Amino acid sequence: MDRPVRNPVAILALLSLALLLGACQPPPALPGESADQDQPALSGDGRLLAMVVDQAGRPSVRLVERSTGRSLPLGPLNRGQPHRSPSLSWNGRYLALIRQRGERSEAVLFDRALGRLLPLPLPRDRLPEKLSLAPDARRLAVQSLRDGRSSIDLLELSGIEPDLPAGVPLR
Repeated sequence: MDRPVRNPVAILALLSLALLLGACQPPPALPGESADQDQPALSGDGRLLAMVVDQAGRPSVRLVERSTGRSLPLGPLNRGQPHRSPSLSWNGRYLALIRQRGERSEAVLFDRALGRLLPLPLPRDRLPEKLSLAPDARRLAVQSLRDGRSSIDLLELSGIEPDLPAGVPLR
């Protein structure tokens, strides 16, 4: 009589694969939003995911709590679309992105704790293309265009309360 082999390592590997595949499900689309998702950015602690989605024909940033799939409110960011190049700080307190302001693109920093939107200082002759926010939100790397040439600037964001992992003391 043949009995199936019960290999605990194989069973554990199959369970791990099933859990991994389940964790790779995209967040559901909201009403008025297409399923297209682009430009992902993960908070340093991995808890939040920012992405650009097509919302009523306009690229808009969406912030999702990964554990629940719930979309988080972004207040003043609902104006000034299209959005692109989202970047999150360690705990996701700060969200940097590029938004459209009339004919010009501008880099902004949204402080989710205070609900405040701060324009980021770039020389007037520079057009922001991509952003990368430091985990503590004290620095920002900006790829910009000037006279058709690409360059990278590093900005110090003074006056910003650092977004540090829990238990890390302020310097």
